[in-house]
Amino acid sequence: MARDVTDSTPIGSKEELVSWIAAGEKPEARFRIGTEHEKFPFYRQDLAPVPYEGRSGAGGIRALLEGMQQRLGWEPIIDAGHIIGLAGPDGGGAISLEPGGQFELSGAPLEDVHQTQAELAVHLADVKAVAEPHGIGFAALGASPLWTRAETPVMPKGRYRIMANYMPKVGTMGLDMMFRTCTVQVNLDFSSEADMVRKLRVSLALQPVATALFATSPFLERKLNGFQSLRSEIWRHTDNDRSGMLAFAFDEGMSYEAYVDWALDVPMYFVKRGETYHDVAGASFRDLLAGRLTQLPGERATMSDWANHLSTLFPEVRLKRFLEMRGADAGPAEMLTALPAFWVGLLYDRGALDAAWDLVKGWSAAERQALRDAVPRQGLQATVAGRSLAEIASEVLELSRAGLARRARRDAAGRDESLHLAPLEDIVARKETLAQRLEARYRGPWGGRVEPVLAELAL
Repeated sequence: MARDVTDSTPIGSKEELVSWIAAGEKPEARFRIGTEHEKFPFYRQDLAPVPYEGRSGAGGIRALLEGMQQRLGWEPIIDAGHIIGLAGPDGGGAISLEPGGQFELSGAPLEDVHQTQAELAVHLADVKAVAEPHGIGFAALGASPLWTRAETPVMPKGRYRIMANYMPKVGTMGLDMMFRTCTVQVNLDFSSEADMVRKLRVSLALQPVATALFATSPFLERKLNGFQSLRSEIWRHTDNDRSGMLAFAFDEGMSYEAYVDWALDVPMYFVKRGETYHDVAGASFRDLLAGRLTQLPGERATMSDWANHLSTLFPEVRLKRFLEMRGADAGPAEMLTALPAFWVGLLYDRGALDAAWDLVKGWSAAERQALRDAVPRQGLQATVAGRSLAEIASEVLELSRAGLARRARRDAAGRDESLHLAPLEDIVARKETLAQRLEARYRGPWGGRVEPVLAELAL
């Protein structure tokens, strides 16, 4: 999760909230790509998780952040005296922590996927240089494969304490989401309200395709868990008030205001004043807007409250001043670049976007939901509207490839961005997800042991 927003401008009406989102509109020439990915740190010696303060003879998460601060010169983000992240200069990315110590890069807004690949390579080189003296490695996969929740460290971040207290009240797996999952996502722009609606609908309908293509979480607590994307299954049991497929997005008249109306009634977690997080879990933003929060009598909403509240909504595609694709497990480095390539090809080319809409527009809300529910376990073997997801994924990948070719953003060797789709094309050709390959290795050369997955998916 990115750094909390600081903007004390008071909010006087719902229309201001709508305008805040609408202010994200950009001409196509200014469209950018922002890629975020999380990874699990572990001690190479014994594959133990890495606590904040470290352990005898080895530094921990704090040491990693301090090392990265020294190496990069980025501004530290402090919470109650603890360094919990770093902010790059001029909005050029950030490093943050998820609740269980997952180390996250929120990338800078970049012009093409080639730049994304270069950014990732530099980041991984920096992280490795800082981590190696502490004996720390990193693995990117959708769910923590070895450690119990009790074994997983807890990061000293105020908002996470509030969330951890609230999660068990609204779902059965919210704490697993917080402490034991990793994702890769891409943030993309829109040019108008109509453009936002078309992109939101297409990406919601096709998010299960991404979930299948990027599935890497078949293990939990050193055994098979029965899913290809346990991370995706966990989200089904986290908090249905704030997650899911946003069926209303397909209603006639979908708009910025419709999303705002939904967000206003999603229960809040906190209100931040100064450095203090006030627990208001369960209250609605509508109450804060009206100044009638029982936990903070008379307190009125600010723009930072709104931005922070939107960051605590977790649908499969999230709307802020851009759209966030949220359906994919983290994975090896080539997959971390394939994710933005996949969505950029579909959403940033008008021909691909229109063709993708033609593909999904006939699916009913029930069919979209049934696909989303089936994919965590079935992957590419799931079906929708009488077709296999493997067949649909192949078609969608062709649309993405064509879109990237038409964008014609070339690297130094003259190659367009479609080269970054190669690992996905291999998955579709084999009709076998990475999760299925990992399971085959577990049953074969790994001899029923899960531990080798950390080396297999090490970054």
